[in-house]
Amino acid sequence: MSTQKFPWLAQYQEGVNHNLNYPEISLSQMLEETVAKNPEQTALVFQGVQLSYRVVLSMVNRLATGLSALGVHKGERVAIMLPNCPQWVVSYFAVLKLGAIVVQTNPMYMERELEYQLKNSEAKTIIVYDALFPRVNNVRSRTNLENVITVSLGEPVKCEDTLAFETILKDYQPNPPSVEISPRQDIAVLQYTGGTTGTAKGVMLTHFNLVANAYQVRYWMPMVAEGQERILTVLPLFHVYALTACNNLSVLLGGAQYLVPKFDIDVVLKVINDFKPTIFPGAPTLYIAIVNHPKLSEYDIRSIKVCISGSAPLPVEVAERFHELTGGLLVEAYGLSESSPATHLNPVNGKARVGSIGLPCADTEAKIVDLETGTVDLPSGEVGELLIRGPQVMLGYWNLPNETASTLRDGWLYTGDIAKMDEDGFFYIVDRKKDMIIAGGFNIYPRDIEEVLYEHPKVKEAIVIGVPDAYRGETVKAFVVLRDGETCTSEELVNYCRQKLAAYKVPKLVEFRDSLPKTAVGKILRRTLQEQEQTNKQTS
Repeated sequence: MSTQKFPWLAQYQEGVNHNLNYPEISLSQMLEETVAKNPEQTALVFQGVQLSYRVVLSMVNRLATGLSALGVHKGERVAIMLPNCPQWVVSYFAVLKLGAIVVQTNPMYMERELEYQLKNSEAKTIIVYDALFPRVNNVRSRTNLENVITVSLGEPVKCEDTLAFETILKDYQPNPPSVEISPRQDIAVLQYTGGTTGTAKGVMLTHFNLVANAYQVRYWMPMVAEGQERILTVLPLFHVYALTACNNLSVLLGGAQYLVPKFDIDVVLKVINDFKPTIFPGAPTLYIAIVNHPKLSEYDIRSIKVCISGSAPLPVEVAERFHELTGGLLVEAYGLSESSPATHLNPVNGKARVGSIGLPCADTEAKIVDLETGTVDLPSGEVGELLIRGPQVMLGYWNLPNETASTLRDGWLYTGDIAKMDEDGFFYIVDRKKDMIIAGGFNIYPRDIEEVLYEHPKVKEAIVIGVPDAYRGETVKAFVVLRDGETCTSEELVNYCRQKLAAYKVPKLVEFRDSLPKTAVGKILRRTLQEQEQTNKQTS
């Protein structure tokens, strides 16, 4: 479905244009254009320190000069392994300034994961938080690393055979070499998929992909104003969601970005109260923590114009409770690493549809095809695989031509997500293709059950998986975290589900936990639970 074909779109999203002409610029040029407009505007706020756009650009150019002196050149991969901090932003733009490629590296990676990514990307340089240096040092000899640059965020940690980030900024002038970049062809970022569906793959995102997606998100929010927005960046910047919805969007808008290095609900609420952010991208677990906070009424969170929820499905109950308790607008969006990431957003003019991922972004086409062949377009209401086409879609996977060919077909990105579209063009994610449970011949989508569990007043978090069953093939198991102070039995939850679900969907097994395994952006790791179940079965 192409949004420009639907004239009724205006009633849902006034001010959104289509057939846009996205600027043919690099990401570093986008920063430079913002600096030229308002150099003294606050760009970054971190632990009480404010940095203007002029200062940030000077730091970017100094680091780029130093990296160039170390041999970093166009096309070379540079890993960034940092929490949210100004040094992350400076490193990102400095690498891009040279036409080099940012390798997004999760600071929580253990040695095995880190070694795989460094070897796969063939990165020769890494910029790393000094407290994490031992992990890098332990795998260094088995990788192509030649340069290790350490960043201190407190008392410096002694690291042998490394260069200090601050030393490079001090020793080099802001005079990096001029590098010609072709925005549509040149890769800006290798964004590794989370690995929740197998071995992580490096998604090749170009400068044009990321610039276009920043513009797509910006045009979806007609109420935002250049130079006046404050974005709260709690989501980790090494994740593609925060990369676009926080960092790139903030630079495009000339806004101020408040960087929070680690999620702590009390810290986040205090920052909202004091900093008065206007845009707050997040994940469902973050909003769940907010609506369940016992002292929420003590904080003023009404500065926020819009909360965009992504990375995982937003339970209907959470969206409704968020609005009831805070008055804030919380809408669900959708995207994936392969699309920079945003492809769908709910209208932010009060006409969002709870439970829907919304409408396609500007200049984005989306359609539903059959699950068997992936070639038959399905009508509204029919469930199938979601396909995407637009300027934000990746070049492909790094050094994986076969994977690229199976995911990108005839210009369409096959998402692997099961979805449907209603008669008004709103899309709904039913489930991951790989997460579908087949029990007794019935196709069961975990989200159907999870939505019901979230409606139970005692349930804080829930996720459902299929576990082997000798008779049914698979059976449904629910993992549940209760709200603080609540008690509940398996029988109570099963009976509750029986009242709202077909018999074949009702969980046969319920396991209560204090917490659930999550990614850095708060996405519950279904695969981890599946692996734990498999291990438990083998050892029992």
